[in-house]
Amino acid sequence: MAVTVEQRELLPLSPRAWRSRTWHVPGHRTTAGAVGLWRTWAPAYRLLAVAQDVLLTAAGVAVVCGPTLPAAAVVAVAAATAALLVGLIALHHGYAGETAANGPREFTAIFRGGTILAGVALAAAYVADVALPRPLLLGALPLTLAAIAAGRAAQRSVVRRRRRHGRLMRPALVVGGREHVEPLLQALAEGTEYGLEPIGICTTAADDAPWPLPVLGDIACLRQALTESRAEVVIVASASVSAAELRELSWLLEGAGVQFIVAPNLLEVGMPRISMQPTAGMALLSVTIGASRRRLATKAVLDRVAGALLLLAASVVLVPAALAVKVTSPGPAFYRQTRIGSDGQPFTMFKLRSMTTDADTRLADLVQHSDGNGTLFKMRQDPRVTPVGKFLRRYSVDELPQLINVVRGEMSLVGPRPPLPREAETYDAAAARRLRVKPGLTGLWQVSGRSDLSWEQSVRLDLRYVDNWSVPMDLAILGRTLGAVFGGKGAY
Repeated sequence: MAVTVEQRELLPLSPRAWRSRTWHVPGHRTTAGAVGLWRTWAPAYRLLAVAQDVLLTAAGVAVVCGPTLPAAAVVAVAAATAALLVGLIALHHGYAGETAANGPREFTAIFRGGTILAGVALAAAYVADVALPRPLLLGALPLTLAAIAAGRAAQRSVVRRRRRHGRLMRPALVVGGREHVEPLLQALAEGTEYGLEPIGICTTAADDAPWPLPVLGDIACLRQALTESRAEVVIVASASVSAAELRELSWLLEGAGVQFIVAPNLLEVGMPRISMQPTAGMALLSVTIGASRRRLATKAVLDRVAGALLLLAASVVLVPAALAVKVTSPGPAFYRQTRIGSDGQPFTMFKLRSMTTDADTRLADLVQHSDGNGTLFKMRQDPRVTPVGKFLRRYSVDELPQLINVVRGEMSLVGPRPPLPREAETYDAAAARRLRVKPGLTGLWQVSGRSDLSWEQSVRLDLRYVDNWSVPMDLAILGRTLGAVFGGKGAY
């Protein structure tokens, strides 16, 4: 592909000129000069992580072993344990700059290092006949690993919050054709918390249509574009290049000091489902399809046990809320509605009544005023909602009776939104896949915008969950639900 005059005008920009420009990617909130700040802050982040791990490890050992060991011995054991654990975490790339504040590697390294440390301690105690205090083995290590993971999560939350405002990003060049680059750019725009900021494109196919970013030429211009832009990452849409071209790109970038990322042609596939399978000199990706019976059984048991405990705890709020509904408006405190559950089976869903008793009959007159996303009916100022109901909806108190459905096995704590029968009848093949799992009291759609999302966004988030759900993912969504509920965003 020949470099056009317009592209040649972009290439000679000095690094300062590149830094001062504001690149416009749909959904990004990048500010001038913000790109590249992560390079400056990464060493401080890593140093803070190491210092935090050392202090927490030493403190954990001291607290648990202090009552049973002399002070000098506690200091020695704490220092040795901290040094060994930090070394093991580093060995598993827990402090690597490329993955700092991004992805699961930091947490994986923490728990792998802790597992090896436990093995070393057991070997020292039982094989080498070294006397180690049992509290160190049984108490200090789990507490320390939990504290380190919590500290790292706090660090990452600060970084991700700044990244949502276009700060602490890593500038990246994207390589590929329009068909594969545009979805990649959109995904990067929606996932700013991962810290990758596309600043330019090297195309594999020329066309005259406008691009959302500067086009710097073809693959042959990549090395020069890296020099001019000072990008730290190169992301290649693998579907746009052949295996031979991908190999040549890796040769071209050798010694450039950049991270080389290959984006596979996979849609909404979570990392736990992917494993590498080397075969005959090729790197094949193995993708797990569907959930095993063991995972399904584990989710069902956790749902019912946790649902029962939460229902008991929620009764403190549910009882006065039900009384408030009953006293302030005529009609029952609870509202029953038919919804569609797993595999298309209907069930009766329970809610606290937040509307007038004639709400269903008045719906036809209000459809034309919907603020929803086409399939779902929503009104920001719905006249059917009672004053008490408005408060209950804002903080999702009206949803708490659905814990009864969770205990009965009709719903899950986490899952797609349970649709009305009339909504399910309009589903296409993709949307119907939402019915492959039990509907949830909360889900990705709720923690990502609730009623402010478009129908397409809601479906995409639900399909991402259906295809990739896991117990850790459920726990993360439940944690994010608290912020979504108390923030009240998208609730009406």
